[in-house]
Amino acid sequence: MKDQENIAGIDQYVIDFIRRLRSERSLLQEDIAGILGTTKAFISNAESNNHRAKYNLRHIDKLASHFNLSPKDFLPEKSLQSK
Repeated sequence: MKDQENIAGIDQYVIDFIRRLRSERSLLQEDIAGILGTTKAFISNAESNNHRAKYNLRHIDKLASHFNLSPKDFLPEKSLQSK
């Protein structure tokens, strides 16, 4: 399913943040899957613009706890909605 055109800016922001976090800490998708209690396939799909699976608030909360961050760190300071 091609949802690339429909991905919300907020979803892309979270995806990019988690990718940077993984890169900075030399982690693999498997590592994030272990933290979240999900599969590598889910992480791959969540980070892909071609799938509907995306990170949700529970995922953000688990990652924030694991990395000693605030869930706010995963989100932009202002809305990304176009006016």
